[in-house]
Amino acid sequence: MEYLGLSYLAAGFGAGLIVFGAALGIGKLATGALEGMARQPELSGDLRTAMIIAAALIEGFTFFALVVTFMLATKGPIPMPAAIEKAPVAEEVHK
Repeated sequence: MEYLGLSYLAAGFGAGLIVFGAALGIGKLATGALEGMARQPELSGDLRTAMIIAAALIEGFTFFALVVTFMLATKGPIPMPAAIEKAPVAEEVHK
């Protein structure tokens, strides 16, 4: 039986990195949009629309990455092909 504790730890670490990166991206996006609205208030509607679309794309990518991370964490261990070839056959063991 394989020990899967490290894969769960890696999934938690990966999920944290994903969420941290998404938060930074959305923060930079909102900063840029708000600065643009402050400089040119007449374009605030267009900037808001572009900001919402970009934020939705960032969130979509974040959810996709989280799903992939947790799918990899819950995947069972796969034996290495070299280990399969070196495993003794039942007939050879009983000789």
